[in-house]
Amino acid sequence: MSVKALRSRLTREDVARLASAQDDEGRALAARKICARISMPGLSESERAAANAILEVLAGDAAEIVRRALSVTLARSPSLPRDVARRLAADIDSIAVPVIAGSPSLTEDDLTEIVRSGVLIRQLAIAGRAEVPGKVVREMVMRAGDPAVQRVIANDGAHFDAGSYALAFERYRDQPAMLETFVERASLPMEVTEKLINVISEAAVERLVSRHALPPQLAVELAETTRERATVDLVEQAGLSPDPRRFVQQLQMNGRLTPSLILRALFRGHMSFFEHCMAELAGIPHSKAWLLIHDAGPLGLDAVFERSGLPRRILPAIRASVAAYHSLELGPQGPGDVVRFRAALAQRIFTQFQGAPEADLEYCMSRLDADMRAMNDEAAPERLAV
Repeated sequence: MSVKALRSRLTREDVARLASAQDDEGRALAARKICARISMPGLSESERAAANAILEVLAGDAAEIVRRALSVTLARSPSLPRDVARRLAADIDSIAVPVIAGSPSLTEDDLTEIVRSGVLIRQLAIAGRAEVPGKVVREMVMRAGDPAVQRVIANDGAHFDAGSYALAFERYRDQPAMLETFVERASLPMEVTEKLINVISEAAVERLVSRHALPPQLAVELAETTRERATVDLVEQAGLSPDPRRFVQQLQMNGRLTPSLILRALFRGHMSFFEHCMAELAGIPHSKAWLLIHDAGPLGLDAVFERSGLPRRILPAIRASVAAYHSLELGPQGPGDVVRFRAALAQRIFTQFQGAPEADLEYCMSRLDADMRAMNDEAAPERLAV
């Protein structure tokens, strides 16, 4: 698209409005048209230079409504030159905040400078960006106001490294409510999870252990003692663990790798954990256990089961569980899909096999009930919004 073509799409009325010193609203409307066209692909280098010159003029317009039209229209566009983005980010809040919150043209240094300005509304805009670079996160944890730090902690797009976590724990060591915000993140390093256990409230600890994998030894210790604040379900921790092999080894070392735990985990669809359990008990590599368990015929599963030393009475339940698992498909991994998969898995297991141990059946159904309640609780605000 040439600049000539871009100009030809402006009506005589648009041109008159851009040239008018009085018609602020008209110039804002024309500015939006120009911004929309500048965002289209296909401009040559010379055309891009001419387009940028137009943006420079618009960014300097005396009318706030014109500069705001530029800010809102190009806030998330890579076509916005960095110089213009910086100029808009230094404008009044109504113009600056959309650009600060979304412009990919602002660099780490630009965002760091804005954090250091100390203006909370702008810090909040950075904290909510789709991605917040690690350098900016560290700056926010050190300098930003508490509401902005809380927002960046809860933002899964904010890149926390070990240094940023350490700074947060140091700054808020006397404010556990702030540190509890880490519980809401989609994932946490194990060492951070372990540190949080010691400083946050009981209710937050319960949320933590249900959402995040604990270090294996800590999970076992918390499950074994009533002195601690958390009640740890080792079956659920098995599903959360990013290193199932290590988790299984820790359970085995502590005498917690019981037939009931293995069966319950399988009923919950924790197949990777089950594979590592069988590999550990049978004394074979995980890759070999995987091939035997997922053998299309019955021989492979029977062979690895015999080597595991598990009681033969649970073999029919294991066969039914593996067959049911293979007959279903897990959705795109959203929480609702996982719950529906588990419900379908349980139904398939218990209709195909009537001999499941009663205690394990009750456990599975109670966990499904808890899943459904949690899913409905999360969906409730969305229904109210509609």
